[in-house]
Amino acid sequence: MSRLKEKYLQEVKQKLQDKFKYDNVMQIPRLSKIVINMGLAEALKDKNVMQDCRRELALLSGQKPIARKATKSIANFKLREGQEIGLKVTLRGKRMFDFFDRFANIVSPRIRDFRGFKTKGDGQGNYTLGLKDQQVFPEINLDDVKRDQGMDITFVTTATNDDECRELLTLMGLPYQKNQTN
Repeated sequence: MSRLKEKYLQEVKQKLQDKFKYDNVMQIPRLSKIVINMGLAEALKDKNVMQDCRRELALLSGQKPIARKATKSIANFKLREGQEIGLKVTLRGKRMFDFFDRFANIVSPRIRDFRGFKTKGDGQGNYTLGLKDQQVFPEINLDDVKRDQGMDITFVTTATNDDECRELLTLMGLPYQKNQTN
């Protein structure tokens, strides 16, 4: 069992139960999946971009990414239906807990001028954040990186609102900004 899952089962669940006074233990929020998404607009011009990003995303997530294709053509963007325009990885189970642990404790402090993530969620109990650069991950060899590539990371929880989600992620170790109003 991963270290973070053990912490969730032994500490976090009890603290959430004490704070929100749930009637049933199944109402206690938990992390259900983490989705990492890379939009690759440059892939339309240079085919090597897709291969480089696919390799880097596989390194940092531990599994092979899925190519996302355009659903319709847009002439102004020179985009055709069926062209690959992004990559996506969905993490569940042990890989999800391992990624979250590495992200909260190793990657977050490596972000330049980092003072915590914003506290605003999506209103439904999920939290998405964006990174401008993939080079903050220690798995990626900086000598092999040809271009900066950002990504979106979505933490999908079973929480019903942002307060529960924020409390869950904070107790699990995600650093939020201090003294901030939404």
